[in-house]
Amino acid sequence: MGADREFAYGAAAGLLGDLFLGDPRRGHPVAAFGRAAAAVERVLWQDDRGRGALHTAVCVGGAVALGSLAARLVRSSPAASVALTGAATWAVVGGTSLAREARAIGRALQSGDVEAARARLPHLCGRDPQALDAEGIARAVVESVAENTSDAVVGALVWGAVAGVPGLLGFRAVNTLDAMVGHKSPRHLRYGWASARLDDVAGWPGARLTAVLAAVAGPDPRGAVLAWRADAAKHPSPNAGPVEASFAGALGVRLGGTLSYAGRVEHRPVLNSGGRAVTVADIDRSVRLSRRVGWLALGVGAAARIGVRAVVRAGVRAGVRGVPKARGKGRTA
Repeated sequence: MGADREFAYGAAAGLLGDLFLGDPRRGHPVAAFGRAAAAVERVLWQDDRGRGALHTAVCVGGAVALGSLAARLVRSSPAASVALTGAATWAVVGGTSLAREARAIGRALQSGDVEAARARLPHLCGRDPQALDAEGIARAVVESVAENTSDAVVGALVWGAVAGVPGLLGFRAVNTLDAMVGHKSPRHLRYGWASARLDDVAGWPGARLTAVLAAVAGPDPRGAVLAWRADAAKHPSPNAGPVEASFAGALGVRLGGTLSYAGRVEHRPVLNSGGRAVTVADIDRSVRLSRRVGWLALGVGAAARIGVRAVVRAGVRAGVRGVPKARGKGRTA
């Protein structure tokens, strides 16, 4: 079994594990990484970009090194390699937790319990829930589902397809560090700069693939493409913009507008301005679209990895055939 098929089988097993098991309530590997990263920050923190870059290098480099070591230890056993890839995929993707939290908020809104929805919203995103009415909460949930489809599912699968287990762990480390120190708080404005920039770079391919697949899998492909082209660049995030715009167009809704984070108000451009306002029913629609996008991303990643390997093999065979055969024994001096 080649490494390409090991990735495909292992990643599929990991996605199924996430679907049926979700995230563990205790002892999650990402939470353990977060505690380790926080410990490193306590040692290194200064209001300095260089110290922040060192923090990023230590934490991300450690995750990649751990993945590389684990992959090397099992590389002689295809079954163990598939199992390791499956475990790593299950550990880093978060599609089921994303869907569970979004639907819990949707149920609270459906029953008219806006206070319960406000209490639950911080589990999903960093918005100030007290500043939102029912429609604002529903919009925040749909935007979070769209963005986290890229961050918590597709981006990891893209880097897993590129670099196997080290890619899976490295991407999740980058994304987790961005959530911890990449925001523009006074403490992290300089210290978290490197983590935020690295997250932009690492998330770039996954965000574009998410936007493409949302257009392919959504109910309005043309609307998704038009919204992406017209509005993605207006978003302050280079990666959330294409994803949220494509989801907005695919679902036929308006996203963006005025937001509030811990008392700080932001006025963001509206995405897909011709769409309708988000309703509670759109939460479940966004979750279903997120699921389809995740499985399509697995298929694209596996197919790309198998295709690249086939092209390389064909090139090697062509090169071997092009080498002229020796016609006799050479003379010795």
